[in-house]
Amino acid sequence: VQLQASGGGLVQAGGSLRLSCAFSGRSSNRNGMGWFRQAPGKEREFVAGIRWSNGGATYADAVKGRFTIYRDSIREIVYLQMNSLKPEDTAVYYCAAKESEYGLQTDRYQYWGQGTQVTVSS
Repeated sequence: VQLQASGGGLVQAGGSLRLSCAFSGRSSNRNGMGWFRQAPGKEREFVAGIRWSNGGATYADAVKGRFTIYRDSIREIVYLQMNSLKPEDTAVYYCAAKESEYGLQTDRYQYWGQGTQVTVSS
């Protein structure tokens, strides 16, 4: 399994970014996919997760209403659209895949991609 994350960058507060995570591997390995982030000096935290079967999504309270996770089933890419970004969203963002579509908000994912840096300036 390979997960290739991209789309990070530097943006001003209030701006938008879209992260992409390209999946390659067996379909049974990606029944659930998620985005996590880790800010300097902080623990990694859940951001958003999606069930591949029906696109059902779940979000951390901190990003509800601002971030949207969705997938392209044909290209096997998961996106994280981030709007109304705040300085506190600054972190390294990681995508992950799991074989179960349950427990998306836990960090019990079997497969992890490399991170992509998101920096939001005030």
